Amino acid sequence: MAYENQKVMIVGLGREGIALAKFLAGQGANVTITDMKSEEALRDKTDQLAGLPIHYLLGGHPEESLDADVIFVSPGVPREIPILVEAQQRGVALSSETKLFFSLCRAPIIGITGSSGKTTTTSLVGDIMRAGGYRTFVGGNIGSPLISVVDEIEPQDKVVMELSSFQLEALDQSPHIAAILNLSPNHLDRHQSIDDYVSAKVNIIRFQKEDDYAILNADDPLAQQIAKHCRGRTLLFSPQQEVETGAFLDQGQVTVRWEDEEWKVCHVSEVQLLGSHNLENVLAACAIAVPAGAQSEAMRTAVTSFSGVEHRLELVAEIEGVRYYDDSIATSPQRAMAALNSFSEPIVLLAGGRGKHLPLEGLAQLIVKKVKALILFGEAASLLEQAVMEIQGDRRELPIYRSADLSEAVRTAGQIVRAGDVVLLAPACTSFDMYRDFAERGEHFKSLVRDLKKSQQ
Repeated sequence: MAYENQKVMIVGLGREGIALAKFLAGQGANVTITDMKSEEALRDKTDQLAGLPIHYLLGGHPEESLDADVIFVSPGVPREIPILVEAQQRGVALSSETKLFFSLCRAPIIGITGSSGKTTTTSLVGDIMRAGGYRTFVGGNIGSPLISVVDEIEPQDKVVMELSSFQLEALDQSPHIAAILNLSPNHLDRHQSIDDYVSAKVNIIRFQKEDDYAILNADDPLAQQIAKHCRGRTLLFSPQQEVETGAFLDQGQVTVRWEDEEWKVCHVSEVQLLGSHNLENVLAACAIAVPAGAQSEAMRTAVTSFSGVEHRLELVAEIEGVRYYDDSIATSPQRAMAALNSFSEPIVLLAGGRGKHLPLEGLAQLIVKKVKALILFGEAASLLEQAVMEIQGDRRELPIYRSADLSEAVRTAGQIVRAGDVVLLAPACTSFDMYRDFAERGEHFKSLVRDLKKSQQ
């Protein structure tokens, strides 16, 4: 075994850290885990590793953390923290769960990244490959870390991975099929600049070979620059223009061109997903799936039956003619704008949380144009209100409500809506001021809406 008796350090005890610890301990490695959080705060995590021979250094990263042959860094941990800077100066190898999985996986990997749409597209590609009869593993930035099943994966299987910029930034190997869905400013609270963010994303194609495939958005301004990094064959997708190889719309038909063939997958009216951004995701999924071996029948089956992923424009309930949607995944202004553009009905928007240091002007302009009432909560409420007020100027036509938390925001929405309205949770911010992650925030929103429905029955 490659890691038998090796001293292995895992920095960060999150979802990937737990899976890594189990895998490496099973390989006979001497595993130590370090995390800034205290033992008490991590009790639910360490309980999952009970019985394994693992040493813990919690509540900080002491110099003892450097006594390792290799250090595995979790995606949420910046590589600029002092202990990792010191490790690199001492020549200690840094790795990650993603990097380890790439080195061990026996099947070609399909990797998908982008500023938005990753989870929906990854999930849909997984459904297409399954509909085509392939045994398919879906993971990466979603679901369970794939390192836990790497020994089960056979060369003929399909592996579909959502890859975040954090997972890509230290990667030195690219997937056989790699897609960049779109690029817009994001995670500037973590990356030092937009250039660093884009550079991390480009790693998904940077190390490809001539027999690999890159799938790019033909309508994205950065696509042409990214194409310069492509060594293999390039496929494009676009809802706005015809492409030579890839997927596009032709008179309302989802159309795929590949080799010397052209397939009509389905009409856009048969797509269940809301919004033009999701139509882009459908086209991307088809363009990704075709070099992986999918046929048009499998695409049609999956695309016409796929109703979306939790917390992504998810219809929670209809209460007295008002529909409540959970788009808690909208953690950036760009994603919130995509959600707003998915509706023609009057919108009561719930927004706020912890900001990512991203521009708000475009979102504010769209809010003033499309939103009936704005309900703000969380740390970024004042920043969002200020951005909207600057666009409104002296008009002040848009009602703005401030709420202490999401519970109060939902109650306020329930008091001001009318039949035919849409209540939309599209926060434009992260959840970390009040919740563990966007999923916990979304679950709370859904619970609040269900309680509201019960109270009005």
